[in-house]
Formats: sequence, C-alpha cells, structure tokens
Amino acid sequence: MVNNETEPPRLRGWLTMSLGLLAVVLGGVWTLQGLDYLGDSLMSGQKVWAAVGGTLIVVGLLLIILGMRRRSRGQG
Repeated sequence: MVNNETEPPRLRGWLTMSLGLLAVVLGGVWTLQGLDYLGDSLMSGQKVWAAVGGTLIVVGLLLIILGMRRRSRGQG
C-alpha cells in the first residue's frame, strides 16, 4: 500500500526522554560519588551529593515517563 500522508512523522517526546536519560546518568554518578564509591573528587564522601543524585535520578525517570507518554499520544 502507498502511504498517502502529507505530513512527515513527528518525533515527539525524544527531547524529554533524552534529558531524562542524561539526568539519570548524572544522578547516578553524583550518588556514587556522594557514597564514596567513586573517589578522587571534591564530591566524594559527602552525603549531600548522594541525596541530590538520588533526587536527580527520580526527576530523570519522571522525564522519561513523560516523554514516553507524549510519544505514544503522538502516534495514535
């Protein structure tokens, strides 16, 4: 069959999901540094960075979920 759509498919939610993935990775690094698993840093062994990193992981997961919802809403 021939696709008669005049609009190209839109990429919805990819930016939100990408930012969420970046936040999860960065939050993971900060958490590991705060818990002193990754040494040789000014952030190593400081519990505040473990808390900030954990919070950033949660925010990143929420962004990924939001991006996935936008993406599925745009396809239907």
